[in-house]
Amino acid sequence: MKTRQIPDNIYDIIIIGGGPAGFTAGQYAARAVMNVLLIGGSSTFSQVTVTDLVENYPGIPEPVNGIELHNKFKEQATRFGLEITSEDVTSITKKQLGGINVWQVKTNGNTRHSLSVIIATGASWSKLDIPGEETFIGRGVSYCATCDGPFYKNRDVVVVGGGDVAVEEAIYLTKFARKVTIIHRRDRLRAAGILRKRALANDRIYFAYNSVPEEVLGNDFVTGVRIRNVKKPDDYRVIKTEGVFVFIGLVPSTNIVRGLVDLDNSGYIITDRDMKTSGSGIFACGDCIKKLFRQIVTACGDGATAAFSAQLYVEELKGETYGDFGYQP
Repeated sequence: MKTRQIPDNIYDIIIIGGGPAGFTAGQYAARAVMNVLLIGGSSTFSQVTVTDLVENYPGIPEPVNGIELHNKFKEQATRFGLEITSEDVTSITKKQLGGINVWQVKTNGNTRHSLSVIIATGASWSKLDIPGEETFIGRGVSYCATCDGPFYKNRDVVVVGGGDVAVEEAIYLTKFARKVTIIHRRDRLRAAGILRKRALANDRIYFAYNSVPEEVLGNDFVTGVRIRNVKKPDDYRVIKTEGVFVFIGLVPSTNIVRGLVDLDNSGYIITDRDMKTSGSGIFACGDCIKKLFRQIVTACGDGATAAFSAQLYVEELKGETYGDFGYQP
C-alpha cells in the first residue's frame, strides 16, 4: 500500500470530551505516537468531577475523591504528550483538503481538521420538568450533592431517585443534613446491594416509596416538595425541605453529532464493539454511547478501544497499516 503524506496541520485524532473515556483515549493515542488533540470544555464536563468518593475503581483500594481521580487521568495522559485545550465544540463537518477526507471541528475560538474524531462528550443530569424546578435552581434545587451539600448543614433535604448515584449522594448528604428523604417511584431501591444496605442502616435517611414529585414549593428559596403516590393517584402530601437534589438519570450530550452518526431513541450514539459509529472516521466512547453499564471503569475500556480503532483507521488512510490489524469498515 502506498504511503500518503498528510499535512502537519491535520490531526490524526481529535477527542471531544475530558472525562475518564476521553483521557483514556488520549493516553492510548498519544502513547501510540499519534498526532492527537483533546478538546474539553464546560459543555462536556465530567460527571466524575462532582462525585464525592469513588470506591470501586480497580487498583485503587481506598476510596478516592472524584476530582482527585480525574486529575490523575489528566496527569497520566499528558505525561505521554497528549495536547489538551479548553474550548467548547460548536460543530463537526466533513471536508476535503487536498483530496483528503477530513473532519472540520469548530470551537468557540478555533477551527481544526482531523482524519478522525472520538466523541467522549458524556451525559448530563435529567430534570424533573415539574413546576418550581427551574425557578429554584441555585435556591434549593441542585443536581450535585458534592457541590451544594455543605450548604445544608443541620437542614432537611430530599433526594429524588433510587439508583446508585441517588443513593450514594443521599448517603453523602447525611454528612451535613439533619434528615435526608429519598423519593422513589418504586417500592424498593434499585441501587446496588451494598448501597441499599448502607442507606437502610443510616438513621438520617428516610424513604418515600411509590412516590413522584409533582411540584417544588417555596418563596425566595425552597420550602417543600409536593409528592404523589403512584399507586393512589389522588394521594398527595407535602414534604417540608430546604433542598431538592435530583438524580433520575442522564441525558447524553450528543447534539454536535446529530445527523452525522446514528443515535438511539434516547439520543445515545450507537457503536459496535470497536467503538465505531455509522460515520466513517467517527468513534465514540463513555457515557454518550448506547450500552448496558455506565461506570468509570467501563468508560476507560471504551476509551482505550476507541483510540485503537481510530489509530487503525488513520493508519489505513495513510497507508501505514502494520501486520494483520488493518482497519475493517
